[in-house]
Amino acid sequence: MKRLLLLLAAAGLLSACAAPSSPRWLLETDAALNAWREAWLGGDERVASHELALARREVGRGGDATLMARIELTVCAAQVASLAANGCSPFQPLAADAGASENAYAAWLAGANIAAEQLPAVQRRAWQSGATADLAAIADPLSRLLAAAMLRQSGRLPDDAHALAIDTAAEQGWRRPLLAWLAADRDRLLARGEDAAAAERQRRIERIVASGR
Repeated sequence: MKRLLLLLAAAGLLSACAAPSSPRWLLETDAALNAWREAWLGGDERVASHELALARREVGRGGDATLMARIELTVCAAQVASLAANGCSPFQPLAADAGASENAYAAWLAGANIAAEQLPAVQRRAWQSGATADLAAIADPLSRLLAAAMLRQSGRLPDDAHALAIDTAAEQGWRRPLLAWLAADRDRLLARGEDAAAAERQRRIERIVASGR
């Protein structure tokens, strides 16, 4: 059976969605994971919870630890990109039976140092250079946010890359990462004594929160 190629396109680990000729369960897994991503990034917890449960159920039909791990790593990557990492605990029970690439990727998301060649190609150049231009060159917006978040986690994110991350989330209408990156930039600016710029970030946060009530 053709192996599942899931949405770690968002994270860069894998590169495609299921093909139209794939089995029905695989297509439904892929569709549910796409729907989960948009709902979760948009801040719709109810829909996100439903779609993630569906994706997990469908991919769990075969009990393949590597495929199941890719679901959890997709979730973890979106959380990291939204500055909401929680340790990726759902991946841990699958780690022993998942593939080497999945384990290396999980280690990277957790902040471990891994060889650059173990990273997905879409992440590699930005991770190595730490340059805003290389972040901007990442075409997929969630991959771009993830690369920025990983650089921030390592203390290597350039100051001007905060605006890039904010603009990336705003352009997609992704409420969750947008609020997180605005808050992170507000705090950065406050720490530098740039009170006026920090206040602008706070007002924008308040407008977004008010719009969702």
